[in-house]
Amino acid sequence: MSDDTPDTPEQPDKAADKAADKAADKAADKAARPAEAPQPEKPTPMPKPRTPNLALRRLKAGFKPSRGQAIVAVVLALVACVAVVQVRVNRADDGYQNARREDLIAILDGLGQNTRRLESEIADLEERKNSLSSSADKAQTAREQAEAQIRTLGILAGTMPAVGPGVRITLNDPQGKMTSSNLLDAIEELRDAGAEAIQINGTVRVVASTDFVDNAPGIGIDGQKVSSPYVIEAIGESHNLAEAANFPGGLVSEVTGPQVGGTAEVTELESVSITALHAPEEHRYARPAPSPTK
Repeated sequence: MSDDTPDTPEQPDKAADKAADKAADKAADKAARPAEAPQPEKPTPMPKPRTPNLALRRLKAGFKPSRGQAIVAVVLALVACVAVVQVRVNRADDGYQNARREDLIAILDGLGQNTRRLESEIADLEERKNSLSSSADKAQTAREQAEAQIRTLGILAGTMPAVGPGVRITLNDPQGKMTSSNLLDAIEELRDAGAEAIQINGTVRVVASTDFVDNAPGIGIDGQKVSSPYVIEAIGESHNLAEAANFPGGLVSEVTGPQVGGTAEVTELESVSITALHAPEEHRYARPAPSPTK
């Protein structure tokens, strides 16, 4: 036996070559054929227009009322309401017409009782109104009287300002001889002539408890020193006050005489304003007395 063996072809290599040849042939055929043109897309069909339903439109138009139809409907509704009311009234009248005599008498009695009850209530209300009005009038009158009394007492006590006709008296004492007695005499003469409010030098209000003391040069009034010229303003009947000051032997004569040697000027005024106020002090002993019982 010989060691040399014949060479056998490899089967797998042949099969691979055949497959490659077939693929190459297909590619060549495909390249040789012309490219197919793309197919155009089919157009979308348009929707068909809907034909209006004439019968339905006519039916809708028939249900839509016109202005004239609406007016007629309102008039008919009013006529129906009037008819219903008239029928009810007629029925009520028929009820009274067909009622028995005893029933009518009972109805009249009931109406009479209601009338008397209402009249009684009206009378009570009228009486209450008159009572309230009288009470309100009395209260208002009492309030007004109290306010007037407060104003009067305030002016007399010097706790309220005052205005009215009066006089202004100016006393000059160049030598300083005027004393508290001279000034007190002047105040007393003015009070006797009807002076209702008095102030001196625009700062001191003269009241019942005002005191005058000598404090040369000048005069002390309620602890406040005043000096010449002394200006006395008083509210009252201006002519009477001026006559009291100019009376022979009175204020003017005393000041202009040799005892004082001063001057005096009296002026009547239509309006005198007194603004100085007196600060009242609490009484140490005096207390209001109880009202007398009836």
